[in-house]
Amino acid sequence: MLGEYRIEGRRAADIAASVERAVGSGELEPGQLLPPMRELAVELGVNPNTVASAYRILRERGVIETSGRRGSRVRSKPATTGREYARMDVPEGARDVANGNPDPALLPSLARAFAAAAERNDREPVLYGDALVEPDLARIARAALDADGVPDGPLTVASGSLDAIERVLAAHLKPGDTVAVEDPGWGSLLDLVPALGLRTVPVGLDDDGPRPDDVRRALESGARALIVTDRAQNPTGAAVTATRARALRAVLREHPETLLIEDDHGHGIVGLPVHPLAGITRHWAFVRSVAKAYGPDLRLAVLTGDPTTVDRVTGRHRLGPGWVSRIIQRAVVRLWADEALDTRAAASAYGRRRDLLIDALAQRGIEAHGRSGLNVWIPVPDETAAVSRLLHAGWAVAPGARFRLTSPPGIRITIATLTPEETTPLAEATASALGPAPNRTYV
Repeated sequence: MLGEYRIEGRRAADIAASVERAVGSGELEPGQLLPPMRELAVELGVNPNTVASAYRILRERGVIETSGRRGSRVRSKPATTGREYARMDVPEGARDVANGNPDPALLPSLARAFAAAAERNDREPVLYGDALVEPDLARIARAALDADGVPDGPLTVASGSLDAIERVLAAHLKPGDTVAVEDPGWGSLLDLVPALGLRTVPVGLDDDGPRPDDVRRALESGARALIVTDRAQNPTGAAVTATRARALRAVLREHPETLLIEDDHGHGIVGLPVHPLAGITRHWAFVRSVAKAYGPDLRLAVLTGDPTTVDRVTGRHRLGPGWVSRIIQRAVVRLWADEALDTRAAASAYGRRRDLLIDALAQRGIEAHGRSGLNVWIPVPDETAAVSRLLHAGWAVAPGARFRLTSPPGIRITIATLTPEETTPLAEATASALGPAPNRTYV
């Protein structure tokens, strides 16, 4: 079960530390099954409750997961180890349509924006005790949020969407609380929630966003928080419509104490309007990042919400990193203010690439989803077989297991850099990988 590695320790903390060290060093790999608690207790000569406490510590730290009678195993992306253990290596010669990145050719040059920000910093250096948020950034961001119907509220800045979401969750929840998440959903978020010691409950979705009945069931079952992707949902491309937003608001009115977090990471690369849910519940947060439109290394997300939420996030931020670099904030101001940098062209390009692939797949009898964003989601009967066959044909796609909790199998294809000339060969390879059309009766 564990190969040559032997778990050690007499106290729960020592046993947990032994497992965590092994995961961090790679001696215990993602997915590896741990011994049953009673079996390990006998081996170590300790009470089974001690091992149970150790496993609980590991679960709360996001190192392991427990699935009833199937036992406990190292998480697919444990919080304690490097991501290279879970990374999919793309062999030489294969076309990578799995990575989820935007097209570098559609990203603007950052040189002028950062040069201007640095020059201003030379004139007006940011010092300890200065404002956390660049005033011009707050002004421009607030105007855009107002135009999109996001309720008024204080504003702060985080180092990307995931950082903002983590801070909001930590501001309100405690280990053991349950968070309702989209399924399939963003793999990094599905890993983050248990790493914070929180539990996940899946919410199904379609092209129009989370299903209201699933959200209602999750909240009635005790979920204290709900995370919704407004547009460019990863991996399915779902986008919340006006009709779906009204239905979701009606559900949230029944549960006003729910912590609502909305992720609008697709801002700037999606031609569809946003239909925010914010303002219905007592505590809420709306997160808007710049990574997809301006580059993943531009680690900045604007966060607005109710006063209590933003105050807690800001206060905790001050005690840690302090603030997000004002030079970065000033560079983003320049990017947003530069009328020559119209991101609508990128949104149109991504839309054309998605539509071309979805149409080509439909012509071959293959169901595919992708209303917005950088990805297309394809339900499949067997993920492993589909991924393997496509890789053999020269296409590296992302297995759906990275994005699923209980939803049916699928694969994700990133269309960001897909050319028209590649669309037909990829569709044909996908059709071949999935087998004859009569077998494609799944949903």
